[in-house]
Amino acid sequence: MAATTQSSPPAAEPQPGLRERKKIKTRIAIREATYRLIAEHGYDATTIEQIAEAAEVSPSTVFRYFPTKEDIVLTDEYDPLLEQELRERPADEPWFESLRHVIRKAIGVSSSEDPEITRLRTRLLVEVPAVRSRMMESMSVTGRLLSRAIGERSGRDPDSLEVRVFAMSLIGGLMETSLYWAETGQGDDLAELVERTVNVLEHGLPPRNPEAGGTPRMTS
Repeated sequence: MAATTQSSPPAAEPQPGLRERKKIKTRIAIREATYRLIAEHGYDATTIEQIAEAAEVSPSTVFRYFPTKEDIVLTDEYDPLLEQELRERPADEPWFESLRHVIRKAIGVSSSEDPEITRLRTRLLVEVPAVRSRMMESMSVTGRLLSRAIGERSGRDPDSLEVRVFAMSLIGGLMETSLYWAETGQGDDLAELVERTVNVLEHGLPPRNPEAGGTPRMTS
């Protein structure tokens, strides 16, 4: 976030209460146990009962926080934060620039996660059909959040066809970026891949592959 010009320190944000801190701690414990067990034993061999034991909670507690095992892998806390961040961008900023800023910030936040966990999550997205299927289901929820924020920023009806198509195109594009990154060995810089994805959404598909040499041949 940009630094303020105030001489006095900004007011501290409200801190979560004890109950909320306990919930956050429990969610983190469940997710860390899940990643550790999957890394050791594989996705299919890891059970909810094993996760609960490793996280020192009951299986019912795991299900209270995460309806399915796939949700433990996929769920993060970023969607509401990014929706709020998009709303808080300057009112006179072009809406696509606001969107690009928020996406860059999301990549920055995710990069603070353990790189091995990030690799594991994206690898499971490729290798485990149940995880990929659940990701597809959750895209509609994220798409609705994004449609609402884009509608506000662009002055359009968030339920309009155009906004909904754009929002889901972005969500789908980011998912494909993660798949591409995992399928190609995770050697590329993920932030650069996301930047390319956003460029395609803003400018459309280039007329030809920029990496290909020579002049495209005309076919009769």
